[in-house]
Amino acid sequence: MLPDVRRRLADVDRPSAARSAIVALAGLVIGSALVAVLQGPPLAIRDPSPIYLVVVVVVGAVAGTGPALVTAAAAFLVYDFLFTAPRFSLRVDDSQEWLDLVLFLVVAVVVGRLAAASAERGRVATRRAAVASALFSVSRQLAVAPSTAGAATDVVNRLAIEGALERVTIAVGEARAPRVLADTAPTGTAVPSAPIVLSLNRTPGDEPATWVRAHEPGAHRAGIRDGAMGHDVDLLRVRIEADGDLLGWLLAIRRRASAPPDRDVTRLLALAADQVGLGLRRDQLLTEATEAEVARRSDALRSALLDSVTHDLRTPLASIRAAAGSLADPDQPLTDEARRAAAAAIDAEAERLDRTVRSVLDLSRIEAGALRPEREVFELGDVAESVLERWRERLGDRPIDVDLPANLPPVEADGRFLDSILSNLFENVARHAPAPAAMSISARRRDDDSVELDVEDGGPGVSDDVRARMFEKFYRVPGRAARTRPGLGIGLSLVRGFAEAMGGRVEADRSRLGGLAVRIVLPAAPPAPGEAS
Repeated sequence: MLPDVRRRLADVDRPSAARSAIVALAGLVIGSALVAVLQGPPLAIRDPSPIYLVVVVVVGAVAGTGPALVTAAAAFLVYDFLFTAPRFSLRVDDSQEWLDLVLFLVVAVVVGRLAAASAERGRVATRRAAVASALFSVSRQLAVAPSTAGAATDVVNRLAIEGALERVTIAVGEARAPRVLADTAPTGTAVPSAPIVLSLNRTPGDEPATWVRAHEPGAHRAGIRDGAMGHDVDLLRVRIEADGDLLGWLLAIRRRASAPPDRDVTRLLALAADQVGLGLRRDQLLTEATEAEVARRSDALRSALLDSVTHDLRTPLASIRAAAGSLADPDQPLTDEARRAAAAAIDAEAERLDRTVRSVLDLSRIEAGALRPEREVFELGDVAESVLERWRERLGDRPIDVDLPANLPPVEADGRFLDSILSNLFENVARHAPAPAAMSISARRRDDDSVELDVEDGGPGVSDDVRARMFEKFYRVPGRAARTRPGLGIGLSLVRGFAEAMGGRVEADRSRLGGLAVRIVLPAAPPAPGEAS
């Protein structure tokens, strides 16, 4: 399909000699017939020779300057031979007729030249508009595509059509083993090569680029042959560069011609190569930026883990060692109450240490997408009250408002995930909104067949920009470390991960109590068979 389109474009831009001759001959025949009609009765017009000027204008507009001048001379001779006395002879007896013929020839030449020049300017303007449109299309495709490779196929197809080229290839990488980024040839076709190539030589400043024939020692001696057309072709090569670095080549195959590519094709290929170079450089910078961001996040993760080892792991270990040392020291006899207190401290710190390790492991599973909830039907109110009872001592002496209606629909959830969500929310309240700050736990049924659980506190709260980030892993509220013992910064990340794994979601807002409100939305369990919804 592309070669047919290119041949039609080439025919429009460069009329053949046969076509020009046919147009001129047809114009002369039609013009002579009209002159004969106008000279004969009943019109009997004395000098209808301007009819031939119309013929010259048409030939000039269609075929160009040369055919227009030839047509003007031919019209001069035909009019003299057929319609000037004596007829059927090139001799002219009347001096007035001589003057008319000479003036006719001069006017015909001038009119033909002007018509041809005007038509040529129109063709040039049309051609340049097509080139500009192609360059705009190439630039837009490279700008909006996520990568240069994603737009490269459309780019080479557009260049092949607008440049009347047989094949266009974008090759990137090392010169010895280039990689085809896009090609108008079928997939798997080798990168084009030839012993002699036309290479575009860029010049600094405003000097126009020039095509230079270069010898390629490593290329096949037979050169490139167009198997479908059966004739020799030229290989055009344009360097693809960015910031002085060679990134690849724009290769094009055209029918062999004695002259190098014209200005429009040169400009099209040169600017397209520049745009592709910018796109490839953008891809490189994006890759480098992504790698830098991954490295930055990895460093932040390492720092957070080291910090957590320093605080959340070493602290309970130190408490366990201190309590165990007291129990094991024979020089310090302990009462039964002291031994029970030491054992309780060891158990509490071991539980805290276990919870920290499990939190880190759960976060790694969330990041890897390895969470597989085991869904069961739970009464949300019963689960919330059970976890609250377990945390009452650590929540301290504070007013706690519980509003868990008995008619709440059950939820479909994973019991361990649900317990971990509530535990992390209660721990967040105990850590950042210490007693006597009030606390509220409420739930309600939503219109979309889901259940909403709100955990609110009367603590200092957080700003809007902090609320937007508080569910990120290892994020800690600025300024909190000085007031409370710093944690891992993963509790709320686990809350979001567990909720989303069960098909729910989590939100944060300002609390009615003045602090923070965290809202968990979970899907309601489908009604049992025979039960009204």
